[in-house]
Amino acid sequence: MAPCRGGGPAAPAPHRGEPLGVPAARIVFPAADRAEIAAAVSEILGTGSLTLGPYTRQFEAAFAAAHGAPHAAATASGTSALDIALRVAGVQGRDVIVPANTFFATAAAVQAAGGTPVFGDIDPATFALSPQTVAAALTPGTAAVVLVHVGGLISPHAGALARLCAEHGMTLIEDAAHAHGATCQGRFAGSFGAAAAFSFYPTKVLTSGEGGMLLTSSELSDAEARIFRDQGKGAFGANHHERHGYAWRMSELHAVTGLVHLRHLGEFITRRREVAAQYTAALAGLDGLAPLAEPDGCRSNVYKYIVLLPPGADRQLLKREVAARYDVHLAGEVYDLPLHQQPVFAGHTRARLPATEDIAARHICLPVHSDMRDDEIDQVLTAVTAVYGALTGV
Repeated sequence: MAPCRGGGPAAPAPHRGEPLGVPAARIVFPAADRAEIAAAVSEILGTGSLTLGPYTRQFEAAFAAAHGAPHAAATASGTSALDIALRVAGVQGRDVIVPANTFFATAAAVQAAGGTPVFGDIDPATFALSPQTVAAALTPGTAAVVLVHVGGLISPHAGALARLCAEHGMTLIEDAAHAHGATCQGRFAGSFGAAAAFSFYPTKVLTSGEGGMLLTSSELSDAEARIFRDQGKGAFGANHHERHGYAWRMSELHAVTGLVHLRHLGEFITRRREVAAQYTAALAGLDGLAPLAEPDGCRSNVYKYIVLLPPGADRQLLKREVAARYDVHLAGEVYDLPLHQQPVFAGHTRARLPATEDIAARHICLPVHSDMRDDEIDQVLTAVTAVYGALTGV
């Protein structure tokens, strides 16, 4: 395959004539950032202000500004941010529609907030719920819908889903764990629902090591989130508990890490989109491989680069071969076993979800790094082309 040239850094020379391995993910903290974070950590440890301090407030303000949101509340994880959003929405004792092709935490947060997850099918063109699949999953007790931006792509149906929820008196909540900086129709992730939950797990486009953020346009919801995240206390340092909250605070060490990393969000997304464009152009010549298309007006952050394999293709064999023969390691799926088929959620649905089951069984995610080099892109494409061709005869 001809090299695919882009704007990435120059490649180092291969070691002993061997290709360099391409990992599934890579966390990017330049030396200057590491030094700045280390100095801030020393300051934090010296002051003894280790949680809910000035760095947390700065991170909240900067993250809200980066997404055009009025309010942001930092939390211990993306899961806790989602749990809080569901509690504020009042889902206890009621149903919440979630897609089945999402991480365990989406449905687990519903249960933790006292609700019952109801699994909906997806639109295979977006890997997300649609107004039609939500309508099919509605129950008399539906209180909320969780829209998951899988792989960093916001569905073009997000606005329609918000209107559907408003018509039925339901709350739309965004699981934006993958979607830092992503937009659709000029609107950022976090602007479509009553609240949105972001994750800063290490592999995300933006990380604080661990942590999460709840975005909302509602001053009341923001105030409630701050109560819930601190053991339900009405004020920090007071022994006065108003809600059944938990220890969902973000530490100052995590906050300063996220604050420094946030400065690079724009450049990270730009590079990831450059990688995606080169992948898409090269894969267009392979019959049977179908990258997840980006709808008009939507701008993914390319947290994942998703490719559908043809029916019957052996995904595990392809992954093993590209790793063994080319040292290319594909990222994890989103997701390979849908939630309605997970043992922990047995009994929540008896229905089949055909679109979800189909895409879960036959997609792969190519590696994308925020500092990916051109030689790594070439190596991935060479590996996928050769192995896919050998397995399918293409």
